[in-house]
Amino acid sequence: MSFARFMAAPLGRGIRIVAGLVLIIAGLAIGSAGGTMLAIVGVLPLLAGALNFCAIAPLLKAPFSGKDALRARP
Repeated sequence: MSFARFMAAPLGRGIRIVAGLVLIIAGLAIGSAGGTMLAIVGVLPLLAGALNFCAIAPLLKAPFSGKDALRARP
């Protein structure tokens, strides 16, 4: 649960946004079909950070919404 709270905090959200941008830029720089796939995959962490949700939260048994993760008890 602490991982979900960290990822919902401003620093975690920023890390996800930057990681998504890096994947998108790297994928577009590669330019092949694999690069396009990498850019498409990069959209997930970018949106997850921008919209404050955790895509892997169900696997961690944590709240999907970042607001709920921050409100959850430790």
